[in-house]
Amino acid sequence: MASASRQLLARCMSSSAAAKKIAIKHVTVIGGGLMGAGIAQVAAATGHTVVLVDQTDEILKKSSKAIEDSLKRVTKKMFADKPEAASQFIEKTLSNFSTSADPAAVVHSTDLVVEAIVENLEVKNELFKRLDKFAPEHTIFASNTSSLPITDIANSTTRQDRFGGLHFFNPVPMMKLVEVLFFLSSAGYVVSRSCC
Repeated sequence: MASASRQLLARCMSSSAAAKKIAIKHVTVIGGGLMGAGIAQVAAATGHTVVLVDQTDEILKKSSKAIEDSLKRVTKKMFADKPEAASQFIEKTLSNFSTSADPAAVVHSTDLVVEAIVENLEVKNELFKRLDKFAPEHTIFASNTSSLPITDIANSTTRQDRFGGLHFFNPVPMMKLVEVLFFLSSAGYVVSRSCC
């Protein structure tokens, strides 16, 4: 892939040969704004099944349009002389992508939840506390926060050993940097699940 952030996400969301049975295949992104849409786009472009979640269908329609427009821009550069390949890439990426306004309904089968909502600790804690009740035990939770302590968010759940920070930089599809944060006590599990 042309984008380094796509390559990093693909690497972080896949597993080694020894750990194939715990590969991250299904990703839920909470928050359809600029960051959440970008994260969803990159995850879908790297072959992951992605559900983008936000509060209303109207927001999700805008997010979906933004993703499609971004893919068109990206593919103009990636496939400058191959318009058919560009169309296939867009079609394949969008086939990996869906939306929902109900986070609890979609996390029951996800391997990774990435939250990219408002920078408000109380709101994030409420979200993760609720999702913790519905997500499978193996699901890793991650926040895209750039200003709040990951430990303060993780403590709202029962899965501190499966909680980390994935701080993407804007614009996500173009940036070559993802900051990865995790608890020392969770490092072995989270790193082996997300970065091997």
